[in-house]
Amino acid sequence: MDGEPPVARRGKRPKSGAPVVDRALSLLAAFDEEHRALGLADLSRRAGVPRSTAVRLAARLREWGALERDERGRYVVGLRLFEIASLAPRSHGLREVALPYLEDLHEVTRQHVLLAVRDGAEALLVERLSTRGAVEIAYRVGGRLPLHDTGVGIVLLSGAPPELLEERFAELSAAEGVKLRRRLADTRRQGMAIFDRRKPAPVSSVAAPIHDHTGTLVAAVSVVVPAGAARPRAYEQVVRATALAISRGMGLRRP
Repeated sequence: MDGEPPVARRGKRPKSGAPVVDRALSLLAAFDEEHRALGLADLSRRAGVPRSTAVRLAARLREWGALERDERGRYVVGLRLFEIASLAPRSHGLREVALPYLEDLHEVTRQHVLLAVRDGAEALLVERLSTRGAVEIAYRVGGRLPLHDTGVGIVLLSGAPPELLEERFAELSAAEGVKLRRRLADTRRQGMAIFDRRKPAPVSSVAAPIHDHTGTLVAAVSVVVPAGAARPRAYEQVVRATALAISRGMGLRRP
């Protein structure tokens, strides 16, 4: 078939095209929040691999448990991936320490409570506790959030390496860069961030940093409340106390 890479002999790597493991990973990466179930044609297209390759790799991934088929025959992410992902030390150890404190924070505030870590140039949500009827937010566990446009993201960005910060500033206009630098400086000085967001619903986020035993910023915790429903600063003390308790649980000996 035109455009298909040559088929490799068993046990040998294809002479051209991506390695087999890269093609398999591209199939898994084809899924996202808006594409949780994919037919073969869409899976092949989104992964950028020929249909015959998609058929072969999808069958192998199903065998292993990384993919499953739904009632309509579409491919969906398999539970085996969840099982493996749950062992990631940056999320599992942190979540295990943080969860009792997050539950206390949720009980006190009755609002959305988020726990996130930085993964490259994005924030990755590792826990979310929500109350029925709380304001709408488009965040899910395992989902990614922009660093510059969320409360937990601003906190995580405030502790990011200089090279990542410079990359971010390079993408902004001069005025936007000045505004972001001020926000990050305020976050470092105050030890927390208060951030307002308009979409999908107007919300305010109160976020604070979590540090490990070396004092390194490793995560952020936040409460997300409806904009205008309450003064965000009313949540500042309890969010700060939660972040400090989790940090001590991570081995931090003094703030």
